[in-house]
Amino acid sequence: MSKLINKIIVFFFTFFLISCAYEPLFKQGTYNFEIEKISMKGEKNINRIIENKLSLIKKSNDSEKIKYNILIESEKKRLIISNDSKGDPLKFEMVLTVNFKLIDDGNLVLDKDVIKKNIYNNESDKFELEQNEDIILENLSNKVSDLIISSIINLNDN
Repeated sequence: MSKLINKIIVFFFTFFLISCAYEPLFKQGTYNFEIEKISMKGEKNINRIIENKLSLIKKSNDSEKIKYNILIESEKKRLIISNDSKGDPLKFEMVLTVNFKLIDDGNLVLDKDVIKKNIYNNESDKFELEQNEDIILENLSNKVSDLIISSIINLNDN
């Protein structure tokens, strides 16, 4: 009797797991808007990462979609958080500040500042430190681009 119940539980668990209708939030082609033009100023690496992410929803031939232009200004700061007894840095903080303006037919629709931070340890190997900083910069930039997309989605849902 207990084997039958176990089989039924496994069957229903498998059925519900397979029938899940999961779709990624930022799936290409599921938006009711498009980005016609992206203008960028500031930190080139941040801008490149954000533009690559936003290019997934760039201009298409659908005339029913809302067409936006985006102006993005980015800045990166590396701050020393703590020092050792000799005055050498122990911890750094990377701060990304991104301002984006969403424009629809010449009208400013959204003006938002995004600040993302990450604290990390100093490395004795400067090459490794630079590699870690590149990874942190990419992760923070991806978070900013996700926030930009979700802000536009939320704007269109209201």
